[in-house]
Amino acid sequence: MKQRVWDGYELHFERLTSPEVGDALSRGWTSVVFACGAVEQHGPHIAMSMDASHGTALAEAVARKLGRTLVAPTIRVGCSEHHMSFPGTLSLRKTTFQATVADYVWSLARHGFERILILPTHGGNFGPLKELLPRLRDVAGRNVEVRGAVDLHGLMEVWTRVAEEEFGLGARVGGHADVAEGSIMMALYPDRVRPDRMVAGRVGPLEPEVVERLMREGMAAVSANGILGDPHGMNPALGRLLVDALAEQLAEQFGRGG
Repeated sequence: MKQRVWDGYELHFERLTSPEVGDALSRGWTSVVFACGAVEQHGPHIAMSMDASHGTALAEAVARKLGRTLVAPTIRVGCSEHHMSFPGTLSLRKTTFQATVADYVWSLARHGFERILILPTHGGNFGPLKELLPRLRDVAGRNVEVRGAVDLHGLMEVWTRVAEEEFGLGARVGGHADVAEGSIMMALYPDRVRPDRMVAGRVGPLEPEVVERLMREGMAAVSANGILGDPHGMNPALGRLLVDALAEQLAEQFGRGG
């Protein structure tokens, strides 16, 4: 069967041919969404692709809820300097990350996308993206809308609310390699989760001074095992609910029917 993105058959434009993307644009599919993830440690129980994998799934879920929206490739590596004491973590300098996002936006705008939506799915990307947004609007041009979901606190609220309402696990949401992220990865790629190795990390609310120390001194300064929260109770059903709930909130934030 010929892939026809406007029938909802495929939204990820890297999986389409160039003429198919051009055809979609000519039919009014002028909105695009992409995620900014990370490849970094997620404790002893979750593969390092967590944030990038979540980003791709979340971007697709948002696109489907918005309608007439394509998905650009996830920027897989992000600003993860605070995780570099853990083996395997990759990190971009803030300037490199911001330049990459700007070049993405510049490329998408040149092809005729009129609405560009950016989803950070790694905590270290929220600040640099928020700082960059005003400049991105200049990069794209005055006729292009560029928006970013830069409310990390809001993301955490969604995860905590859903985990508590559905499974009574809200107290185990901490934001990194916790019950939320473990559940999401179990739903997406169960072979990348090691349930027999899960352990609790730093639990309790992340006060501003703790977050500041984490970013200044690194994750190991606040959590020796690299975990914020507790992964016990993680399950794929919760993971699916979390992705859908966050996508629903983002679709409302961005405005449907774009």
